[in-house]
Amino acid sequence: MNSPDADRARYDRATAHLDAPLAVVDLDAFDANADDLVRRAGGKPVRVASKSVRCRALLERVLARPGFAGVMSYTLAESLWLARSGFGDVLLAYPSADRAGFAALASDPALAAAVTVTVDDPAQLELIDRFRGGGAEEIRVCLELDTSLHLLGGRVRVGARRSPVREPAALAGLARAVTARPGFRVVGVMAYEGHVAGVGDALPGRPLRSGAVRLMQGAARRELAVRRAEAVRAVRAVVPGLEFVNGGGTGSVGRTAAEAAVTEVAAGSGLYVPRLFDHYTSFRGRPAALFAQPVVRRPGVGVVTVLGGGYPASGAAGADRLPQPYLPRGLRYDAREGAGEVQTPLLGSPADDLLIGDRVWFRHAKAGELCERFDVLHLVEGDRVTATAPTYRGEGRTFL
Repeated sequence: MNSPDADRARYDRATAHLDAPLAVVDLDAFDANADDLVRRAGGKPVRVASKSVRCRALLERVLARPGFAGVMSYTLAESLWLARSGFGDVLLAYPSADRAGFAALASDPALAAAVTVTVDDPAQLELIDRFRGGGAEEIRVCLELDTSLHLLGGRVRVGARRSPVREPAALAGLARAVTARPGFRVVGVMAYEGHVAGVGDALPGRPLRSGAVRLMQGAARRELAVRRAEAVRAVRAVVPGLEFVNGGGTGSVGRTAAEAAVTEVAAGSGLYVPRLFDHYTSFRGRPAALFAQPVVRRPGVGVVTVLGGGYPASGAAGADRLPQPYLPRGLRYDAREGAGEVQTPLLGSPADDLLIGDRVWFRHAKAGELCERFDVLHLVEGDRVTATAPTYRGEGRTFL
């Protein structure tokens, strides 16, 4: 791995012919992160979470590597677009209410064979049937299990509010409801433990909180491993030909893959390694996706102002959702201004070495959301841009 200073010099050289703002993906880091995900998956296939990549060329690149298979998508419109583009195994990981999308899915044999939709409520099946528009193709269905940890008799809940289906018997009941309904076929089970996979457990300067997170995650993993295995057994009793059981995420790939009931793991953020994935004991990734903003003002000693930069990430609002001024090291936000819509002041001694027109490199807090701010990603190998790939937005696709 290069030092941060060497990376900064390399990125500056590679993009010297381009105007900032701009975004890059370091392909050496991207490929190394992909290899690490495969290693941690221990022989089980990794399904790529497209929301964390949002670039068709990079989805194709990673799926061409051994150890990766299939896409986990985030909207039905995206799923259909990817299937029409040649992606043959697309799991839509979130329920949809897209009437045009379901009409297209139900009327096209190729799309129906390539796309699997997720449900956790019989009402979602009724909605799909209302939106079929006369299409009679069988819809592939994945059932989602709630993974949250319940403590104190359920009075305390840890984990995302996703599926309402928590108990193995209830998931088997949902499987029976799907199989009893003409035009649907259960092919998979999904259980995403975001409170384990998406929460760092080695927070700098916060040893007590880090220890508490590790205790919570250990309890959550143990409880879920038992419940997930029971749920899969219960569903297999209804659907012996179940094709896949999906679980995990970037932060839990190794531990989730070790469960016998799980047949594949999902990951996407681990390819770009945004700042929210810096603090895990389970892995160390290489930052691969960055964006550069040009210095446009020097308001005083120890201060520069860059153009734009106010690209907050989704989730509960907080400082951890802001991009990180990354290179040169040592810059920080002005607490009274933060990351601005059209300009961002940055403080710190490195500011005095920056000239008008120089670049400050940032890391986004989350992975694929960076691509909603740029229409292309410049792909860097060594100290050269070897290709430029459009993001979803660059292809005119704004799915959310």
